[in-house]
Amino acid sequence: MADIINLLPDHVANQIAAGEVVQRPASVIKELVENSVDAGATKIQVIVKDAGKTLVQVIDNGCGMSATDARMCFERHATSKIQKASDLFDIQTMGFRGEAMASIVAIATVEMRTRKYGDEMGTLIRMSGSEVETQEPTACPNGTNIMVKNLFYNVPARRKFLKSDSYEMGLVTEEFYRVALAHPDIEMSLTHNGVVMLNLSASNTMNRILGVAGKSMSKYLLPIESETSMAKIKGYIGTPECAKTKADQYFFVNHRFMKHGIFARAVQRAYDNLLPAGKNPTFFIYIDVDPSTIDINIHPTKTEIKFENEQAMWPILMSTVKEALGKVILASTIDFENQPAIDIPVFNKNDEVVPPQIHYNAGYNPFESTKSSGTTHQATFRSRMSDNTDWQKLYGEFESNRTTDSNQSENQNNSEGVQQQLNLGTDGGQAAASAGRFFQLKGKYILTSVKSGLMVIDQHRAHERILFEKMLRRTTDEGASQRLLYPERLDLNLKDTDLFRQMIPELEKLGFEINELGGNSFSVSAVPATFPEKDLKDWVNSMLMLTGEEYIAMKDSMTESIAASLASQMAIGYGRTLTQDEMADLNAQLFACQMPNYAPSGRPVLTIISNDDIDKLFK
Repeated sequence: MADIINLLPDHVANQIAAGEVVQRPASVIKELVENSVDAGATKIQVIVKDAGKTLVQVIDNGCGMSATDARMCFERHATSKIQKASDLFDIQTMGFRGEAMASIVAIATVEMRTRKYGDEMGTLIRMSGSEVETQEPTACPNGTNIMVKNLFYNVPARRKFLKSDSYEMGLVTEEFYRVALAHPDIEMSLTHNGVVMLNLSASNTMNRILGVAGKSMSKYLLPIESETSMAKIKGYIGTPECAKTKADQYFFVNHRFMKHGIFARAVQRAYDNLLPAGKNPTFFIYIDVDPSTIDINIHPTKTEIKFENEQAMWPILMSTVKEALGKVILASTIDFENQPAIDIPVFNKNDEVVPPQIHYNAGYNPFESTKSSGTTHQATFRSRMSDNTDWQKLYGEFESNRTTDSNQSENQNNSEGVQQQLNLGTDGGQAAASAGRFFQLKGKYILTSVKSGLMVIDQHRAHERILFEKMLRRTTDEGASQRLLYPERLDLNLKDTDLFRQMIPELEKLGFEINELGGNSFSVSAVPATFPEKDLKDWVNSMLMLTGEEYIAMKDSMTESIAASLASQMAIGYGRTLTQDEMADLNAQLFACQMPNYAPSGRPVLTIISNDDIDKLFK
């Protein structure tokens, strides 16, 4: 029987290895930029076309390579970072395996120009599918300029599974952020399809975070710092006010980005009882440890790291975050500036000390009604009790008030001011008139009697449902928008800018008027009627969190998500006292909706307590 086990050809082995190291264009960005960091570059330019599917280009001013090194860097396991196995436990560089360049060149066309400092000429290499097409001297600046073209051109199955340009560009941006945040001392820029998306100058950690997350984050960031024998922890965490569903969460260990579920839970635990359900804290935490106490060689992308003292790090990290939170929360509970001045008496040793005097009526008799001025209240009380109160007249007034309320309920459809304030239409007048009396409980629930029992309606969710269905039916009708006295400026980060730009057509249908100012800034000149102008920025941020990139490919879902977020913002809040007219209109229009039982979020709007359940309570 013939032998059946053979060695794979090098180009096939490289394509298999590329599946682990290079999963999409963002993986190429990560590997190339990290190589530039290891080369000692102080300036790195990243240029992409079609979210990296057509071109990924990285230009740096690092140390460059000789002609021999330029050719060797494309071989598997060819590296200058380690020489022996023990070096794996003292890694100070970003890369070390020597697999990245071999994996990239196996599934793309690569062109590289590089020159070492002091050399007169550089080297040009063109490769495709692990095969060398050209290697020749060339004139080029110091450093390295590498272009990766037509990613996965020879692996069509891999290219077919790449997602939309907006989604892939979001991942490219995220990888760029990770390296930029880890190395704030390096000048970095990102260009997409000829447009400069981000230009970060060399600066300190705080300025780099603001350049990535947006300048509006400056008022929400709290510094943290602690140093122990095991690790040095520093960075910034967000206050509970800036918590989001998909918050920015970054861990860096020895200037390397990492994902660590245990450490993330330690930070989350520090925010216990400070965040609402479903919200996550924002943090940018930098950890410096002895390289010999961590293992970064447990995952092909090197984003997962194993710590030797993992359990001991948990309480250190949690207490560090808690300390920063405790300072700001305790300080914010006492406003020293706006408190009235306290008159503190100053003791003079020459003044006579007079003991406090107690004044009382020695002739007071509790059983007498008109003895002294000290018993005036007793006399008044007794005189009121002795009056011949006309109880029938009092009851008659009560009946009169009840009749007035009943008449008011019957004329609910005449209330125009309520309909305008609540943004409720006039199509529910007759239903409101026949609905009977409504009662409000704790400014949150509306109670009314129905044939089967007692119906309880959540007023906020009910109004959400009404507004949501109106927005889905509405186009840009006249009067749907109101212009702002002063346009509102929105400064977004790079990740949110592209997503928000694609949402603009849908937002304009709902009544917004948005203009692009260039860069990552937008101007909002008009909003839907009754929209709370003061909450515009907060709503945009929350809407971007709820409407993720996955909705871009499904326009209907994106429209519904925007409408649901807008309805939640505009709906009447809890604690709002409603009149009979308001509750009747709300009830009538709720049952005119297609799905009155559930809010856009899927949570129930109403429930009915049956007559049988009520009877059981009195048995």
